[in-house]
Amino acid sequence: MPQEKITYKDSGYFSTLIVDYLGQKSETIHLYNRFPSIDNFEGQMEEKAQNFSMDQRQVLLEVLKRQNNQIGISSNTIQNIERLSQANTFTVVTGHQLSLFTGSLYFIYKIISVIRLCEDLKVKYPNKNFVPVFWMASEDHDFEEISTFKTKGQSIAWEQSQKGAVGRMDTKSLNSVYKYFAAVMGDSKNANDLKELFRQAYLGNQNLAKATQYIVNELFGEKGLVIIDGDDKQLKSLFTDGIVNELSNQLACKNILKTLENFEYKVQVNPRVINLFYLGDGVRERIVLDNEKYKVNNTSLEFTREEILSLAQSQPELFSPNVVMRPLYQETVLPNLAYIGGGGEIAYWLELKQYFDASNVTFPMLVLRDSAVVLSRKQKEKLEKQGILVKDLFLKREGFEEALAKKYSEIPIDFSSYKALVTKQFNELEKLVKQTDPSFDGAVAAQRKKQLNGLDNLEKRFLKAQKIKYSDYINKALSVQEQVFPKGGLQERQLNFSEFYLEYGDAFFDQLYLNFNPLENQFKIIVL
Repeated sequence: MPQEKITYKDSGYFSTLIVDYLGQKSETIHLYNRFPSIDNFEGQMEEKAQNFSMDQRQVLLEVLKRQNNQIGISSNTIQNIERLSQANTFTVVTGHQLSLFTGSLYFIYKIISVIRLCEDLKVKYPNKNFVPVFWMASEDHDFEEISTFKTKGQSIAWEQSQKGAVGRMDTKSLNSVYKYFAAVMGDSKNANDLKELFRQAYLGNQNLAKATQYIVNELFGEKGLVIIDGDDKQLKSLFTDGIVNELSNQLACKNILKTLENFEYKVQVNPRVINLFYLGDGVRERIVLDNEKYKVNNTSLEFTREEILSLAQSQPELFSPNVVMRPLYQETVLPNLAYIGGGGEIAYWLELKQYFDASNVTFPMLVLRDSAVVLSRKQKEKLEKQGILVKDLFLKREGFEEALAKKYSEIPIDFSSYKALVTKQFNELEKLVKQTDPSFDGAVAAQRKKQLNGLDNLEKRFLKAQKIKYSDYINKALSVQEQVFPKGGLQERQLNFSEFYLEYGDAFFDQLYLNFNPLENQFKIIVL
């Protein structure tokens, strides 16, 4: 079935910054290196090739082989890892927290967007290799953000008391969560596949990082996706200079604050003076600079400048970048061309270019991941019977109700022509007043306002009456809107992939691969 698209601006779900960025408005140009068009990748490859050495590639290759040697990666992934030793091979990256069973749909959408972009780049540049990479944010410590997902109207939650980096958390306590998830899924073939995936991942691996790696590899390994865990001593050794610079010179804070001085948009993230955490087993705490001492929050640890710089050189794995510094770490250790993320992510990346420039690290192209709403054929047919376009569902509930009332009404509800007529008459009256007694201006203005307010009230009463008259039709349409936009929000931020996999199986992923194209900058409407 032919699919539909609308612009991100028309969807109403994206910030002014993202809309202006996609429109290449002059206000945003200084915030990025190259705009993500297929032709601009040539210059990005040339620049990155000059700033990523063969020694870095060798370390990366060793890390990836070690991290992926026990999860049964596909031949396509094996080939992609080996290709990274070659100077003509580049990565395209997305990353995410280790959300329970992938969390919300956009986790999946990000990865498919990366895979699709790599495929398109290979067509455009056949003499180069492009490797899709998923960066696991395993050092993140915000457990609440990753511990729940929703499917089939149920919230599946993991409750436990471990602290520190989530990637290191033991998954044994997920046995009871698995039992609940299994009961929710039922006993169909697709349900059994999902249950087995959950069981193998969380009950067959020692920690959350390995469990997440298992799931992502099972779902996307055949596409050649390479999974990388940033919580790695060898990778951190490539980032020692970045850690030392942050401790010594506070490059992130200084440069990001300069960018924000003339920032014309809502600030997504603010830098701290020190943008590093101290990382240990069960501990991920902020490092703060206090009276020339480097202290670790909520611990007794403190260091002199000399001590902490020595520690950074000898044990860089003890230092964990925060949200504004992690991008620099990622781009230091990968031969990367582009980062693919959601609107919120791209918004904070757009604050970082000056920081990257000061650090002498190539700033990647920033690509907005694909977004989609997914409808069943039955839902689409219901809309068609009522003459409703899928794009109408993007209206907020009140606006959608009004549009439906006006659509069904046999009498015109739009009073714009009457208001225009009143306005014209009062404009003529004001000319007459100016020729007689200007002191009447206030009285004329008051009458104008009274007449227009009266028309507004009449219009609202007409609209209310039509809403009541056609309430059955309107409620049917609102029911579909609520299914497609649960709780008035996007599916991709509310539902887990399992809800769609239960009904459609692999066909769900097939349709996403078929329709996604992140450089297109269009919101997809997919009917299954």
